[in-house]
Amino acid sequence: MKDFLKRHQWKIIIPVLAVCVLVFAFWYGGNAPGLRGWEAAAPSISLAAAAPPDGSAAPETPASAVSPSETVSPSVSPPGASSEPSAKPSPSPSPARPSPSGGASAAPGAGSGHALSADEKLALAAEIAGDKSSAGVQKGDTGYSEGQGMQLDPSTGKDKYQTDPVPSGKPVPVEPQDARITDMAYTCTLSVRCDTILDNMSWLDQEKHELVPPDGVIFPATKVTFYEGESVFNVLQREMKKAKIQMEFENTPMYNSAYIEGINNLYEFDVGELSGWMYKVNDWFPNYGCSRYQLKDGDVIEWVYTCDLGIDVGGYYSTGS
Repeated sequence: MKDFLKRHQWKIIIPVLAVCVLVFAFWYGGNAPGLRGWEAAAPSISLAAAAPPDGSAAPETPASAVSPSETVSPSVSPPGASSEPSAKPSPSPSPARPSPSGGASAAPGAGSGHALSADEKLALAAEIAGDKSSAGVQKGDTGYSEGQGMQLDPSTGKDKYQTDPVPSGKPVPVEPQDARITDMAYTCTLSVRCDTILDNMSWLDQEKHELVPPDGVIFPATKVTFYEGESVFNVLQREMKKAKIQMEFENTPMYNSAYIEGINNLYEFDVGELSGWMYKVNDWFPNYGCSRYQLKDGDVIEWVYTCDLGIDVGGYYSTGS
């Protein structure tokens, strides 16, 4: 027996060692942690599912929210990429403008967690514009406007639709419900341009680039017909429909006027939080809505897109749009 063991000892030792190694690997290799009272390590949590720093519980993410082929990683959107609900930054720095309350007034849509109503947009616009939309009117100088029929509240210096007095020599607003439209035909000149977007294309979503004409002209200066008593809004609406150019507006009872949100599918805030449509008549940016501007024969109406609260088009953002 001794001779047998001596001659075959390695044949016996090697299998025994192999069995010992396998047992050791199974025991300490992590395949049976429960046998030793160990707990398996929990899978790491992705950044998207991590709890907020304030300690509040993170919302559960449905399994269907991310496909198996997707990986969650922080990303930075290129300029012009849509990022809701936060607004896009302004294409050019603009100092904060004082609001009537004395604080810095936010730009329309800036930092808002919800879609602004037309009334809210116009209220913000009016705050930002301040007296500048009625350049030439001194505080308390209401004689001209009242002489032309504006009824101003002595406590506010504005009319019931929050309109400041207009500069001397400029037409006062006429309420749409008071307008008498006749069959007397006149002509005016209408144009719609978005030249300012050409200098800020990187801020416009890529899919909208094709909407911007190479020369910025959406509707060239054209002599069109209007009827006595009609407003700037009446003419814009009719001519855009005739030219098959998209236009979207919202009625704002607080300001008794239509608010133009988009033309040719180019909307307010499309080129930053300071962008939107404005109108001017005979080189003046009115401080009231386009439904309240009653036209006269020979008027020149220009609708322009601003990327910087009107500063880039020679005016200031006002309730006029």
